[in-house]
Amino acid sequence: MGCVHGKCYCVCCGRYRKGDSCCCCCPYPPATSASSSIGKDRPSPGEVGPFRGHVLTGSTVGIAAVPSHGLCLQYSSLTLRGYYPDSPDRENQDAFCICTNLQGNPNLHFFGIFDGHGQYGAQCANFVRDKIVDLLSSDPQLVDDPAKACHSAFLAANSLLHESDIDDSLSGTTAITVLVSGDTLFVANVGDSRAVVGVLKGDHMVAEDLSHDQTPFRKDEYERVRLCGARVLSVDQVEGVKDPCIQSWGDEESNEGDPPRLWMQNAMYPGTAFTRSIGDSTAESIGVIAVPEVSKVKLTPEHLFFIVASDGVFEFLSSQAVVSMVGSFKDPREACSAVAAESYKIWLEHENRTDDITIIVVHMKDLCDSSTEISIETVQARTKTSVYSEKARAERYLSAGTELRHSHMENSSEMQPCVDAATERSPACVAPSPKHPTESLQKSIGSSSSCTIGSWKPSNVEAYFNAEPL
Repeated sequence: MGCVHGKCYCVCCGRYRKGDSCCCCCPYPPATSASSSIGKDRPSPGEVGPFRGHVLTGSTVGIAAVPSHGLCLQYSSLTLRGYYPDSPDRENQDAFCICTNLQGNPNLHFFGIFDGHGQYGAQCANFVRDKIVDLLSSDPQLVDDPAKACHSAFLAANSLLHESDIDDSLSGTTAITVLVSGDTLFVANVGDSRAVVGVLKGDHMVAEDLSHDQTPFRKDEYERVRLCGARVLSVDQVEGVKDPCIQSWGDEESNEGDPPRLWMQNAMYPGTAFTRSIGDSTAESIGVIAVPEVSKVKLTPEHLFFIVASDGVFEFLSSQAVVSMVGSFKDPREACSAVAAESYKIWLEHENRTDDITIIVVHMKDLCDSSTEISIETVQARTKTSVYSEKARAERYLSAGTELRHSHMENSSEMQPCVDAATERSPACVAPSPKHPTESLQKSIGSSSSCTIGSWKPSNVEAYFNAEPL
């Protein structure tokens, strides 16, 4: 959920609509980072109608070792520019960064996603991404106190953005970052993007949130911004369609697309649907702050992977649904493609557009005793993969098929057994914009696939895992 200001105002219905965005890449060299972007793509020759083709562009599969704990990270990332029929050339406002060996330390690895909003949202996201990495890289306390370092970096980046040439009065960015420090994850969050970890409990894959969305749906955040002078109302309430005295909007899962937003007392701005952000200098006067919530999670062998994603993924998919999907793929690049394609499809089932969609998937392997050490060479040898052509990869993916149950939240008892993650490398998949919402995923994973949301049927998982390389 983004900010109303700087987005799209529909003249026909007189309502604010979320705008769209372009993607950005990490400026750091390939040896220490991974990034990807999507350009202003054009329709394929066979495509008709007003919709433009959308290609999911992802990075290669990256490998990073954590020698201090015998841990191997296998990761990939993907970003997809939002589809906005009224603004087909608008840029992607999501930015992301993966920096391994932070400060030259092989036991420190950084993953972050920054979801910009407002007229200058892309500039804000790019600026904050770069500054946070720079600040962490130069912080002498990073190893000794990672939580404090992340906290300081977010606040410093906010101050630097205010002082920059970027107009952040009604623009800014949310930020979700995960710092891997040895066998511990330090998660810092500002806004409504999300990090979640997949945990194997018995034979079930269970999602555990590493962050909690900061929106007016949360009672503590609602009370805090109200005390700072914010009016908390949905767009319907601001426009007089609904009673503004009813301060109850259900929860994020049951809300019908008109969430509570923050407004000045006597003005129709800023309209943010989140309560924390970096930038948004005007919104700061009514309680929107850049103070991150930082959580700490000690890894165990049951923690198989973690996901960092913008709210373009979690707008219509629950954490459990996303974890169930990712747990069904042995290749993080395959997982990124599947989640992005499904998110894209469901957006178009609910609205006539999609948000920008960005996701990072990190598999954690070989978690050993703290006394165990492995070399980079050992990690690379263990994770050596075969590289297939684009055609072979596409045919392999299309032959797998998917079965997803259409459910926004699932109980852990309903999850199918997790399949052990392996190391196979493959290119990203393509999800063209459909002439009809239901065609989106069909085009991205094959016309024979049956699509819903949730758990993946074992028969299809086995078909995928057992398929022979082409």
